[in-house]
Amino acid sequence: MKKAIIVGASSGIGRQLAVILSQNNYKVGVTGRRLELLQELKATSPDSFFILDFDVTNIAKVPQYLQQLADEMGGVDLLVMSSGAGKVNSKLDHGIEKYTNDVNVAGFTVVADWALNYFEQQGAGHFAAITSVAAIRGSRQAPAYNASKAYQVNYLEGMRQRAGNLKMPIYVTDIRPGFVDTPMAKAEKLFWVASVDKAAKQIFNALQNKRSMVYITKRWRLVGFLFRIIPGFLYKKL
Repeated sequence: MKKAIIVGASSGIGRQLAVILSQNNYKVGVTGRRLELLQELKATSPDSFFILDFDVTNIAKVPQYLQQLADEMGGVDLLVMSSGAGKVNSKLDHGIEKYTNDVNVAGFTVVADWALNYFEQQGAGHFAAITSVAAIRGSRQAPAYNASKAYQVNYLEGMRQRAGNLKMPIYVTDIRPGFVDTPMAKAEKLFWVASVDKAAKQIFNALQNKRSMVYITKRWRLVGFLFRIIPGFLYKKL
């Protein structure tokens, strides 16, 4: 039986992905800040889920928590970083920007580093992170969110390059959702909004196929292409 950890699985995409993995012969370690939600998930299939509540911004203790969960499960084949933060912040409230970076940069990095070091020592493994289509360009409405997602995308590319040079079966997947029907979807104009279930199923398929990068849903690849080719003088007017 394969073993996976999802960091940030108390709700949304992370929770639904945990359910799908459990239905496909995985033992799943789930983490989050809200213990009661993790307990509710475990109650649905007690033999499938291992739970541990912690906050990824507690940087000093995150490696300890991940190792504790890995030991309890008897190993890890797949780790998915689903935890994330982001709010519309047109007034540039520094508290919002700082918390976004605490989760999306500092928290993401400590989880990614632990995962890659663990898989290197193990000789194999798969690390994936939910980034965003927003990583492609900056945003006047949520500057830290878009910038932090760009950081994640570049970090994942560096980890993929590292894994390639090690010549080990270590895979790194960049998962770039557009709008998904979760509380995180707070933009002024929403379109092509995917259900959590549809998004999670497409993510599961991408993980099974060891994809390097995938847009969720697939049509967001077009948006990504358009974002990249819009000239700067036009983009700044949007």
